[in-house]
Amino acid sequence: MLEFSKKILIKVSFDKSLFKKELKKSTTWLDKKDIAKLKIWTLISFVQHKDIITDVFDQIS
Repeated sequence: MLEFSKKILIKVSFDKSLFKKELKKSTTWLDKKDIAKLKIWTLISFVQHKDIITDVFDQIS
C-alpha cells in the first residue's frame, strides 16, 4: 500500500487540496511503520507542500 500511496501522491501533487485529501486517505490505509516512511518520503519529495504534510501528520500523531 505504501508504494501505491506514493504513486497516487505523485500524480495529484499539482493540486494542493487533492494532495491533502489523498495524503489523509493514505494515512488511514497504512500501519505506523509505513506512515513514518511516508512522512519522510513526502517531506523530501514535496517540499512545496511542507505545510500540508506537517498539518496532516500532526493530526494523526
